[in-house]
Amino acid sequence: MRSYDDDTLPLQPPIRLPDAATLASAVRAAPLAGELKALLDQPDAPQTALPDASQTALPDASQAEQGVEQGDERAADARVLEAWARVCRARLAADERLLLELIRMFLSREPVAGRVPQALTDLGLVRQAEPYTLSWLGLWVARLIIAETAGQEIPVMGTLAGADAATLLHGLRSYPEAERSEELAGWLAGRDREPAAAEIAGALAGVSPLSRAVGVELLESGLGEEGRRALRGLLEEPRLGAVVAARTGREERRPTPDEIAWVLVDMAAALLEFGGGEAGEVIDSIAMGMDAEEQAGTIAILAFSDHPWTGRVLRVVIDHHPDERVTAAARKALRRLRGLADIRT
Repeated sequence: MRSYDDDTLPLQPPIRLPDAATLASAVRAAPLAGELKALLDQPDAPQTALPDASQTALPDASQAEQGVEQGDERAADARVLEAWARVCRARLAADERLLLELIRMFLSREPVAGRVPQALTDLGLVRQAEPYTLSWLGLWVARLIIAETAGQEIPVMGTLAGADAATLLHGLRSYPEAERSEELAGWLAGRDREPAAAEIAGALAGVSPLSRAVGVELLESGLGEEGRRALRGLLEEPRLGAVVAARTGREERRPTPDEIAWVLVDMAAALLEFGGGEAGEVIDSIAMGMDAEEQAGTIAILAFSDHPWTGRVLRVVIDHHPDERVTAAARKALRRLRGLADIRT
């Protein structure tokens, strides 16, 4: 299958999926599932009719009934879904046009007027009515393929309720505001607000830049006074306190000189982490309205930041900034950053 570069694919919003039993029922109702089962039930069926017949057989009726009799419906449904995932991977790998159409429909999340490839409806991935949309199976399969090819785990609504704070913040990175509030409410259910805020605050130092930005926002506006109190308790922390102050406009906490570069990189890195090639936003976050000479001076100090994203941020400036003075400063800063890294190791 074609590989998708995660750097060019923005983080995708969450999807809603039913339980495994409902998905497995949809597999059994898919037009092509019946054809495959009919072929597999025939002793002399041509094996070439299947993408890999030995690997794609769906459990037959007797197997499904046996699973029910043994109280093992979940295992039967899991076998159905595992087999169907292999079928879909094989069919999509054999026809890149199908793969691209599936991914396009997933990324747009918009109904499609006109024709869609018949194979996608036969696989149960597209609803069989115009305007065409991805079915639950289509969302499920596209999510699997994007995870395998781009390395991006697209979240499923409702699955973060039992997560720890770091996992919650990582998962919420791509959530629109309404869905974020809904997922947060599920996570808070059964938790006391104050220890929940403390757990999120305690996770901020060790998560990614975008996860940290999400956590600061949740504490500032999603967890009431308990969240804001937890943020105030972080202000004196080195680096993290400076990031909190910058993101929440708390002027009483000014960054020390050796924190400025770290804060700049962290805020730019959050934009870069979201993906989608928004280089202009990364550059603007560093520029902060300064002219080119001032920007070049600011870029120079990034060489002394040991933030793990510093090199990637400088590379964006080198590749996309329109002013040669700034790109020259970024190249010099990157060389110095690498030299300092060698000294530290």
